[in-house]
Amino acid sequence: MTGSTLFTDAMALSSSGDGVYEGVLNEHWTIGPKVHGGAMLALCANAARAEVTGADVEPIAVSGSFLWAPDPGPMQVVTTVRKRGRRVSLVDVELNQGDRTALRAAITMGAPENNDGQPLLSVNPVLPLMTPDPPPGLEPIGPGHPMADIVHLAHGCDIRPSLTTFTPRSDGGPPLIEYWVRPKGVAPDVLFALLCGDVSAPVTFGVNRFGWAPTVQLTAYLRARPADGWLRVMCTTTQIGQDWFDEDHIVVDCEGRIVVQSRQLALVPTPEG
Repeated sequence: MTGSTLFTDAMALSSSGDGVYEGVLNEHWTIGPKVHGGAMLALCANAARAEVTGADVEPIAVSGSFLWAPDPGPMQVVTTVRKRGRRVSLVDVELNQGDRTALRAAITMGAPENNDGQPLLSVNPVLPLMTPDPPPGLEPIGPGHPMADIVHLAHGCDIRPSLTTFTPRSDGGPPLIEYWVRPKGVAPDVLFALLCGDVSAPVTFGVNRFGWAPTVQLTAYLRARPADGWLRVMCTTTQIGQDWFDEDHIVVDCEGRIVVQSRQLALVPTPEG
């Protein structure tokens, strides 16, 4: 692989005017041969942020429908501002490659929670189970790791999955997958936190269904800007059907704040993978 591995470079866009942006789907931010869905959503969010600017304005809700899986290479992001409000603005975004639309997203812009304030109520299931830093000895995805040939995101971020949570649980309970993640060379920002809302391997691993599990729809909420440090990601599910499954992510920063929540609907891999 060639080219920059920095997340900030992967998010780079240049304006062509009239809400249109040019960029590249970076080869390092892929799962297998295909571009990571969370990276594409983050690019759409970045274009929306360029269209609706403000000191405190961020993409607070990103809802995307995936039409097909593009390859790394040049792409175009087209934005349409549907509303410019004092507190909330709405932007429709299409990510195109060639003459095909790969992703359509509806993005709500606004101010996330103030990091100085405390929530009136917070039920955070991550804090009792995951420490702010990875446990000693937990290896990053890289050369020699069993996921290195698939998870190319590891070129641009330090990603440490707890492999003990990938296999079916001995007590028959639902899958629970844990990751510690942070970008290499830069601090985690809002766009990286949104990407982490899609960082996990499919929860279908927990029922011995491996292989490609294409996401059809994903919605992520930005709850706060992440602090500089590790992001803890917990991935769970409510139901894995014969055809469809849901997958939920909660992303927590090093200071214990929930920064992203996401839910996606995806297709269950075939028994052959």
